[in-house]
Amino acid sequence: MLTSGVMLTTTRMTIRTSHSEHGGTLLVVMGMMVIFAIALLAVAPAVQYEVQREKELEAIRRGEEVANAIRQYIVFYNGQKLPESMDDLLEGLPQGTKKRQILRPSAAVDPLSEDGKWRLIKPDPETVAKFAKRVQDYNNGVLPSNPSRLLDRYTVIIVNSVNTESALDEDDESFEVVTDNQPFIGVASQSRSNSILSYYGIERHSNWVFTPLFRGNSSFGSSGSGTGSGSGNGPIRRPLPPRPIQ
Repeated sequence: MLTSGVMLTTTRMTIRTSHSEHGGTLLVVMGMMVIFAIALLAVAPAVQYEVQREKELEAIRRGEEVANAIRQYIVFYNGQKLPESMDDLLEGLPQGTKKRQILRPSAAVDPLSEDGKWRLIKPDPETVAKFAKRVQDYNNGVLPSNPSRLLDRYTVIIVNSVNTESALDEDDESFEVVTDNQPFIGVASQSRSNSILSYYGIERHSNWVFTPLFRGNSSFGSSGSGTGSGSGNGPIRRPLPPRPIQ
């Protein structure tokens, strides 16, 4: 009987020790999970910032491609015709018995808008002059020329508006969204959000107009270099990333 009692007491102590060890392990695991959660919260703003920044860079790259395709389209038709839909650019230009591609299918998609469709910008002062004024201000007061004389016919009225209008610096939050069946000289995003990147000093997606106009003699590219005699840094400015939560 004494032996049995000792064994029972030992068993109870072993069970208590096991429960204590399990409880300690659980506390350690919970502590690690809390630390991990805090670490995730600390890096989340930086991750979100980087994702949005890359998305905006891609939108600018694609917008520049569309602008270059518009330029090729206008030059091919000797300045007498504008594209009226993204399909006009995607179909390419006649080259013998084939078509010469001037726009990649991926560039026809706006990564910033919900439906992926670019907003078509028609060549009128009301829309383009505001962007031209921002380019002029960004370019130290000089509005770059067009890369082709064939584009000049679309900028005469616009340039006059830049020099006479007083409200061109105001942001235009109300605009008509047209994505098809309209002659267009450029495209812009439907997104009305403020941007992380600055494009020609503009920090709102909907005001980024991608057009072959006002490009000077520079070529198109992903960096957007085409600011004539300006600072030479290109139209994109990259702010510093946000600091993690302390």
